[in-house]
Amino acid sequence: MLSDPKKIVLPSTKELPCSDDTPVDNEDQNFLPNVLLFLLNSIWASRMDWFFGIDMGIYHTTGVSPRVPVVPDGFLSLGVPRKKDGESRRSYAVWEENEVVPILTLEIVSHTPGAEYDQKRDIYAKLGVLYYVIYNPLYWYRDQHQPFEVYKLVGKSYQLQIGEPYWMPEVGLGIGRYRGIFAGIQQELLCWYDEQGNRYLTADENAFYQQQRAEQERQRAEKLAQYLRSIGVDPDNLPSN
Repeated sequence: MLSDPKKIVLPSTKELPCSDDTPVDNEDQNFLPNVLLFLLNSIWASRMDWFFGIDMGIYHTTGVSPRVPVVPDGFLSLGVPRKKDGESRRSYAVWEENEVVPILTLEIVSHTPGAEYDQKRDIYAKLGVLYYVIYNPLYWYRDQHQPFEVYKLVGKSYQLQIGEPYWMPEVGLGIGRYRGIFAGIQQELLCWYDEQGNRYLTADENAFYQQQRAEQERQRAEKLAQYLRSIGVDPDNLPSN
């Protein structure tokens, strides 16, 4: 850990790499965090005080060097602008974000073990990330863990939490898994939930259910019109009173 960060000239994000350039080895590492981001864009459309980063370097002063980032598959920060100075972020430097540390980080375990259960966990704990989510649908047995785990920082260490979806009051969201159809493909996805455990729907799902409700209303109106005609009443010329 750096002894006195205030005495160190900290670099600007304009001169820092956006990530560590480590390629992902499965598409879920990029796809699933993007699903969560797309949902947040809908759930928190009117809020401008949050940022969700994907495969982006987090630069901080709690490690070996402020130039060495930790790069989660996804992370959420609250109390920061969605656009920094009206522009998209290249990376996330804590010292440029009023010392706001991400409140949640997400790691998706791949074929190649990436120290999600030890080294990265320790980095996030030292950084002060409140919630650490590890999604391991394929290699959980190999790693002797569960497919979906939520850790909460208690004191200086993480404690595994119980329950799914898991409600995070400090975030105002729950997180969990579900099987659904996204972009025409049935698969297991990560999703946000409300406090009652109701899953927030994707834009496609909302459009589908609205279309279903409209069709049900049309069918009810048609059945009523048929009934009125059967008793000799013209449904198009009903009395106004």
